[in-house]
Amino acid sequence: MEKWQKLWLSLTSTNTITLIISFLVITFAVFGIHGRNYSSTSFDDASNGGAPKLRQLSFSAIQLQSVATSTDSPPLLSSNSSVHHRFAPRKKKGGVEEGLARARAAIRREKAAWNRRNRSITLNNPSTFIYRNPRAFHQSYLEMERRLKVYVYDEGDLPIVHDGPCKDIYTIEGRFIHEIEHGSTRFRTRDPKHAHIHFMPFSVTWMVKYLYKPKSYDVTPLNQFVSDYVNVISTKHPFWNRTQGADHFMLACHDWGPHASRGNSDLYNRSIRVLCNANSSEGFNPQKDVSLPEIHLYDGNISPKLLSIPRKTSPRPYLAFFAGGLHGPIRPILLSQWKGQDPDLQVHEYLPKELDYYTMMLQSKFCLCPSGHEVASPRIVEAIYAECVPVILSKNYVLPFSDVLRWEAFSIEVDVKDIPRLKEILRAIPEEKYRRLIEGIRAVRQHFVLNTPAKRFDVFHMILHSVWLRRLNLKLR
Repeated sequence: MEKWQKLWLSLTSTNTITLIISFLVITFAVFGIHGRNYSSTSFDDASNGGAPKLRQLSFSAIQLQSVATSTDSPPLLSSNSSVHHRFAPRKKKGGVEEGLARARAAIRREKAAWNRRNRSITLNNPSTFIYRNPRAFHQSYLEMERRLKVYVYDEGDLPIVHDGPCKDIYTIEGRFIHEIEHGSTRFRTRDPKHAHIHFMPFSVTWMVKYLYKPKSYDVTPLNQFVSDYVNVISTKHPFWNRTQGADHFMLACHDWGPHASRGNSDLYNRSIRVLCNANSSEGFNPQKDVSLPEIHLYDGNISPKLLSIPRKTSPRPYLAFFAGGLHGPIRPILLSQWKGQDPDLQVHEYLPKELDYYTMMLQSKFCLCPSGHEVASPRIVEAIYAECVPVILSKNYVLPFSDVLRWEAFSIEVDVKDIPRLKEILRAIPEEKYRRLIEGIRAVRQHFVLNTPAKRFDVFHMILHSVWLRRLNLKLR
């Protein structure tokens, strides 16, 4: 009997071990196949003459947000949400590219979880219908918070480098530089080897102020400065030459930002250019460049009048409002058609002294936002602050954050040729749609506010997220 018991125990142990080994073999086989499928279907080899070998993602930055969602993601998009504590930064495993691969995989899992029922719920939820795909955006944002590291070059001297305007029409240029360099941001790294992206902190606005000869219209000094700057960092560091600038970015709100970027052909053609002047007919490429919202803060702060918005029931007696100079090709059409023509459409070239600009916005249902000399207009953000539906009158303007935001959920676009029909078009908007547009404005406002220090989901973080998307869409080899 004792002999048979020993034999039984021996067989049992052998079977157990065999089962464990079989389970492990099957598990590794399944995950191994999955990994090979991912790497073989998610990336396409690309070559460009003598350029560094880059592998481009099979989905674009825009597609990333428009085709992915999840049925089991946590509640979305509150700047005070405690949800992010579940995703607190943890010790990194592997290198920069390995981390990005995991981020892409997480976003793809959101894509796989998408279904029509969840989509219909999303589109009817006031807090989420402003997004092309709220689940994908949320997942991407959390991955950015967890992983993104930015290296800021130390090279360059004040005032043109490491500084910028922090008030008036180019506010956002200086505020971004100051926040990334001096704020309590988790995104900055002092070790460039750990960086996903490298930032060149020069100010085009200060170049114009200190290098440009007034009324000469000669941008050569700007081009030369940028050329010299890239030459310095590419000589001193290996990172620019490794990718020919593809994992580098600059930021400029001045109209001449695109001109300055021509100082180096790789910067213009390969680097991420974060620009207010996001004109797709003048070289702005939304697949690699980022549209920067123009925010006009006269003294560096939002006007107190726009901090306390009237109640929903407060009357807005005017259908639409605009006041501004005759800059560019669109405003003359608007002013010739509507200036002083209709009390419902308050269109002014120069606002009468007895009227206040922000008060007029707060008393109007729609705020007209025509382009000036260049495509961007600070009135768009001012209108959002005033809960006055922006009416965008522009050509070839790539709207800020449009890879994640559904601008049609909180603004109206009117073709320039339809300016003579402007009153008819605005009057035809049903009251129900107008109310939804206002709900959209209230939901999207947080993404266009400059905070000191920066807060989750504000404009500083939205700019970084746009840069993050473009870096996600690039795989270095």
